[in-house]
Order: sequence, then C-alpha cells, then structure tokens
Amino acid sequence: MPKLTKCRKIAGLPGQFGFCPSENIEGDAIQLTFDEFETMRLLDREGMTQEQCAREMGVARTTVTAMYESARKKIAEMLVEGRSLTISGGNVRFNIMQSENFKGIREKGENDMRIAVTYDNGEIFQHFGHTEKFKVYDVEDGKIVNEVIVDTNGQGHGALAGFLMGGKVDTLICGGIGGGAQAALGEAGIKLYGGVSGDADGAVKAFLDGALDYNPEVKCNHHGEEHTCGDHHDEDHHCGGHCGH
Repeated sequence: MPKLTKCRKIAGLPGQFGFCPSENIEGDAIQLTFDEFETMRLLDREGMTQEQCAREMGVARTTVTAMYESARKKIAEMLVEGRSLTISGGNVRFNIMQSENFKGIREKGENDMRIAVTYDNGEIFQHFGHTEKFKVYDVEDGKIVNEVIVDTNGQGHGALAGFLMGGKVDTLICGGIGGGAQAALGEAGIKLYGGVSGDADGAVKAFLDGALDYNPEVKCNHHGEEHTCGDHHDEDHHCGGHCGH
C-alpha cells in the first residue's frame, strides 16, 4: 500500500500547463506535478529559503527538498532529451484567498450555486483565455438572487481558473476553451459547460431549466488559444481543488 502524503498548499495554478520542443521529437511527456511546480516557483522565482517554502506549503523542509530535487531532475530530462512537459496532478489543496474583484459582493451561502459566464456586452464571449469580464450569478433554490459583472484584470489561460476559484465559482458557462484550461477547471472543482453562444442571461436561465445547449467535447478553435502539449493529466491527486474550494 503506497504511503499517504500530506496535502501541499499551493497558491494557484500555473498560467500554462505544458511545454513542447520546437521540433516534433517523439516520446512520452514528462509530468511535473502542481506541488513540484509550486516548489520551484517559491524557491527559484520568489527566492524563498526551503524553510520559508515549507511553511508556505504546510509541509516539512525535507518534503520540500525531495520535491525540488524531483522537479529539477524532470526539467533536466525535458531539456536534455527534448521531451514535452505537462503540469498536472499532485496531492495538493489550494490556498487562494477570495479574489479582490469578488470582494464586496453577496456572501455565498453554503447551499448556493455561483455561476460565471464569459461576458461581453450581454453575450457569451467565445474565447475563454481572452475573456476580460465574467458575469456572475448567485442561485438560491433554483432562482437567481444576485448578478454582478467582474473584471479579470487581463488574466488568462490557467490563471483564470484560480481567479474563478478565488471567487467561489462552482459552475462556468463559456464558448471555446482549450484543453489546458479545461484541466485547470477540473482540478479546481469547477463544472464546465462549454460551446455555448448567444445571450448570457438566457444561457443561465436555460441551464437552470435543464435546457442548456452545450458541447461536452468543446475545444477552442481560436488560433494559438491555450495551446498545450498533450492531455497527460494525473487522476491520482488526493485533494485537488476540493480541499480549499
């Protein structure tokens, strides 16, 4: 029986979920887990010591050392062997405070639903990774009780999943969306209804009536939108987005 590991706190999701070599070199993609990514971010990007990183992630310093060594080895293999890299999975929980853009809006009740729609002038914006606004609907007992439009501040791709999670959103309605962002939403515990177009208010009403026309196989066709290297997503992370959502 494998040893159970302690959930590692991470501040959010990466902006990209994969990297590919410029030439088409065959070989399985290397998987860097979210907690390994977070370790590298805190140590190498933010300049923390291992002790500081351990406190931030809620683990022992020896755990940080092991994750960091594993992450560096994987990145070295990616560079030396010319292999693709995907970022997914890991035994993590999210340590995201409520987004500033959502502060001041109605407090979400325990049994309420919060729906976000990619939004542009009353319509559903069709490219998730480039959306500048979401319209957010709070639903209680099957009825909309509050609506508000929030600005994404130019965030894109995977960062938007963390943005929505920070706003305690549990359902997203959108148009086109790339595979990396879909994986991020899944990690964050946000249900996705993609491939929807037309009036935003009408789509939410249809959703609540059980009549929303959506595409469960939706992919973004916008050139260059949310390009990722593959779909090697780990299903074994124990806590995922549900621990902190």
